[in-house]
Amino acid sequence: MYLSKNIKILRKQKHLTQAKFADKIGVKRSVIGAYEEGRSEPKLNLLQDICRYFKVSIDDLLTKDLEKNEAPLYVSGNNLRVLPIIVDRNTDEEQTPLVPVKVSAGYALGYGDSDYIGELPHFNLPFPELAGQKSYRVFQIEGDSMNPLVTGSYVICEYVQDWKTIRDNHCYVVVTQEDGVVYKRLENHITDKKEIKLISDNTDYEPYYLNINQVVEVWKSVGYTTFSLPEQLPVPSGMQDLINQVAELRNDVKSLKK
Repeated sequence: MYLSKNIKILRKQKHLTQAKFADKIGVKRSVIGAYEEGRSEPKLNLLQDICRYFKVSIDDLLTKDLEKNEAPLYVSGNNLRVLPIIVDRNTDEEQTPLVPVKVSAGYALGYGDSDYIGELPHFNLPFPELAGQKSYRVFQIEGDSMNPLVTGSYVICEYVQDWKTIRDNHCYVVVTQEDGVVYKRLENHITDKKEIKLISDNTDYEPYYLNINQVVEVWKSVGYTTFSLPEQLPVPSGMQDLINQVAELRNDVKSLKK
């Protein structure tokens, strides 16, 4: 079994000391030392936390010599894990969990925990446009980086199993352990650079790149809903000048008639 060796290898690949890695998964430094020296083994729940953090399967962590694999283990997401879902016991239909803003930071840590997902608000989506065989999440967003979506809007997303299928200039929710839940327009640079480019629709925010190793989930946006209704319809760009010119012309015509 390669458990102790692999924990040490993966920790060093992330340039973490034992103390910093211990902080990441909520244990004491001495516990990490015991794991890496083979004096102790993590219990199942902590083993799952370690695998989620390093984005490896339990089987690989236990049985494969990861020192022979210097490249990122999973860059497409398709071998990462089984997506935890909620099923209605009465109808046997998959439920859609809601991730409110107030729990988005916690979601970045509990995304793979079926008990955590089961505690989120969940419901049936009644929209015929959504395919029944796909898995969905609803994420509440905050901020103004993706105008015209206002803070508090709810984005309906479908799960992206293979990250190589991310389409340029489409909107996605990206879940990372460092930044939590992020809603952006993406460019796919996974094949050549192992990264994605995140772009805001609000030009006040600069685009930035994210290494695929920092990503834990990707969800494609398929729709949204909001309860912040505009008080009046916005005037399209350039239309206000035309309205003013028509008003002036109307006044001139009235003056001529007089």
